[in-house]
Amino acid sequence: MDDKKDLLILGGGLVGMTLALAAAKKGISSHVVDRADPAELTDEGFDGRASAISTASWSLFRNIGLADRLEPHACHIASIAVTDQMKPGRIDFQPESHEPSLGRMFANRELRLALFEAAREEPLIAWHSRAEIVERHRDDFGVAAILADGRRLEAALMIAAEGRGSPTREDAGISIAKWDYSHRAIIAGLVHEKPHDNVAWEIFYPAGPFALLPMLDTESGEHRSALVWTVSESDAAGTLKLGDRAFLAEVEKRMGGMFGEIRSVGPRSSFPLGFHHTARITGQRLALIGDAAHGIHPIAGQGLNLGLRDVGTLVEVLDEGLRLGLDIGDAQLLARYERWRGLDSFMVALATDGLTRLFGVPGQAASAIRRAGMGAVERMPMLKRWFMDEARGVSGDLPELLKS
Repeated sequence: MDDKKDLLILGGGLVGMTLALAAAKKGISSHVVDRADPAELTDEGFDGRASAISTASWSLFRNIGLADRLEPHACHIASIAVTDQMKPGRIDFQPESHEPSLGRMFANRELRLALFEAAREEPLIAWHSRAEIVERHRDDFGVAAILADGRRLEAALMIAAEGRGSPTREDAGISIAKWDYSHRAIIAGLVHEKPHDNVAWEIFYPAGPFALLPMLDTESGEHRSALVWTVSESDAAGTLKLGDRAFLAEVEKRMGGMFGEIRSVGPRSSFPLGFHHTARITGQRLALIGDAAHGIHPIAGQGLNLGLRDVGTLVEVLDEGLRLGLDIGDAQLLARYERWRGLDSFMVALATDGLTRLFGVPGQAASAIRRAGMGAVERMPMLKRWFMDEARGVSGDLPELLKS
């Protein structure tokens, strides 16, 4: 039997491993169990899988000591352009004079490398990779997971961090509201002729959003962006099968030539788009974080940031409870986490769902109304600032770890 830890984190992805590191900064120990092979997740090469890290999420990384590792790999977002089919009436979001950027873009590989390196150096984290869980146990006295090789890992609190299809959530019998958008996001890395000028583009077409996210240039000076292109499920297979030349022609058509020639495209991947939100995010000695608790459309790039807000909140709640002498799995602590995160995550989920449906309405009249609305927002500084604060994650009741 392995030594007992405070937390048993099931899922060692970006959110789960960040939780382990943030908890360790407060003296909270963790078992982290993940079925993936870290070497495969950190393979060389840029495949387009990237994440936008908001201002608040960057504060979290800085406060747990990851900023120095990550900053050399960050591409700052100088502005965000939102447009309906590249027609007049777009919104341009720009940072306040005291803010260096609206956020940072990272290749997911770089985020994983930084997290994994830090986890290997942290004595309070016991990392069990390439591990299969065959049993989960929770009772009044603690939690445990039995691995396929017979090891039994024990802790005071179980964390479900396995993502959208969380088996821990299913095992706990937590109900979930969900629906399928019948769309698929196609992801690829692009190399292009002209610089992106650190602008993140969200271009809305009736079939779905078409996002171009700025990435750092290559060492040889080639300009790069990450593409997230939403297509209907019925068109996805055909789009993925296009040859590089035909695929790039379709991409260039939707970009309106803003980056000049698209010189190459990396490996393409895709995932189905859907919405889900759990009825609750806690159970007996159990807390859900990240996509195990809420899955949203990538339309505003808030999925990972929402999970990192879960991390900051849960760590603050547990740390305060321990300082009061409470058991880390105490129901009072979990109830506070539920109250703090439940409404915020639900409102963000509803907002992204509403945007998805609003911009999916076809027709010239609908497009004209949307563009008129965006033009009005562009002319209203206070409303525009509110949208920017939401995107940066700095509104509402933030935990200390997410404050600058």
